[in-house]
Amino acid sequence: MTDHHIGMIVPSSNLTMETELPRMLAAREQVLPDDRFVFHAARARMQHVTPEQLKAMNEQAARAATELADARPDVVATACLVAIMAQGPGFHCTAEDDITAALRAEGAEAPVISSAGALLSGIAALGARRVAIVTPYMKPLTAAVVAYLEDAGVEVVDSLSLEVPDNLAVARLDPADLREHHRKVDVSGADALVLSACVQMPSLPSIEPVQDEVGIPVLSAATATTFRILSSLGLETRVPGAGALLDGTRVDPGALTRVA
Repeated sequence: MTDHHIGMIVPSSNLTMETELPRMLAAREQVLPDDRFVFHAARARMQHVTPEQLKAMNEQAARAATELADARPDVVATACLVAIMAQGPGFHCTAEDDITAALRAEGAEAPVISSAGALLSGIAALGARRVAIVTPYMKPLTAAVVAYLEDAGVEVVDSLSLEVPDNLAVARLDPADLREHHRKVDVSGADALVLSACVQMPSLPSIEPVQDEVGIPVLSAATATTFRILSSLGLETRVPGAGALLDGTRVDPGALTRVA
């Protein structure tokens, strides 16, 4: 039995990353008991999902990474997705490199992933070229996410903004409501549906019910982040009840192209 130590850099007001990721990996332990997972979090201050607070939160990432380095994690994952995507196309590479440098300066060798980069890898692992997305953001921030995905070669055929600016309020959204919200999104031309393009908006209980209804793969920022964590650790990417991305058959293209 092996313990894998997972470092997480999370917004100070984020509740969902520390809920959904452990739940997924605990479910994995039930079917693959040789691997266990231990979580260590460092926080970066952010209360409201505004461009100013998102930028300020990014500036705290190196400090958070330095603190996590002392725990010698096996992998470090950073969220939130929109904080990175709002900085412009390709910024997840810059963010991952900066966090990696901070870890290496303290002697920590953990690979680094971001929820933004993970979502791109998850979409690619599903072979999807066209997606529909649901976000909790105000429309201008959803537009930034759409632009980021499209710059990376992913066509966004439709999107829904729930327009919740308070980050704690996002965490309190009922994931069951997504079983209705997704019906407001046109998925007829999509290869996959991103049910929550945000690691703060809960979605895990609705991933597979919505996937069964729409008939195409359904993923979220959280399931994509879990996929990258497992791939970065060299483990089978199988989590029961978490959608097509985590059925254990997908190859992570990000793990093939990014070197920690």
